[in-house]
Amino acid sequence: MLINHDTRCALDCVVELVNSAPQIEGREGLGDVARLRAFVERHKVSDVARLDHEDIGAVHAVRARFTQVFAAPDDPTAVAVLNEMIAEAGTTPRLTDHDGYDWHMHYFSPGASLATHVAADCGMAIAFLVLAGERERLRRCDAPACRRAFVDLSRNRSRRYCDSRTCGNRLHVAAYRARRREAEETGDAGPDGGHGPRTDHAGQSGGPTAEHAGTARPGGPDGAGA
Repeated sequence: MLINHDTRCALDCVVELVNSAPQIEGREGLGDVARLRAFVERHKVSDVARLDHEDIGAVHAVRARFTQVFAAPDDPTAVAVLNEMIAEAGTTPRLTDHDGYDWHMHYFSPGASLATHVAADCGMAIAFLVLAGERERLRRCDAPACRRAFVDLSRNRSRRYCDSRTCGNRLHVAAYRARRREAEETGDAGPDGGHGPRTDHAGQSGGPTAEHAGTARPGGPDGAGA
């Protein structure tokens, strides 16, 4: 999916915001002013002069609403939350080229709080997805032990995990091991995961008979010594 740089940055910001909730990682990711400041710096949020404890509660409230948007079962439900949030933020579109960036759009008023800034800019970024018929790209990780949010920007909406290198690989390894265990329990696979030795009607292995095995030379599969 093709989106502009500013929309991508806003989507990255809202994903981290939603994933900072304690029910995701088991701890509060934005629980103090220092962490809030680090969040601002990571996402290069502009026009944020000072932060205090009031900002923490306000950002948590905005996070709860974005969490509702990600969990919305349909467009009308998501739109109702977005419209309310964007209206309350006093969205004021304006062009800017601050800090050496090319011309781009800001949707928050000058001097707005961090919570208002995020509600306006990130709310509009998600609104663009809805307008494009792409709200279903707002997803939760398919891994059973992970509920992290992400935005699927793949061409065919095929992304399933928040991170294919972690959750995706873990599930693939777990599925492989489960298949191996099942095959070994049913005798359908040898130690290398292939088919096990053939057994005839007498219950004997399809390999060397017991008397032949007694005369076999010691060593590896080619008869050489260890």
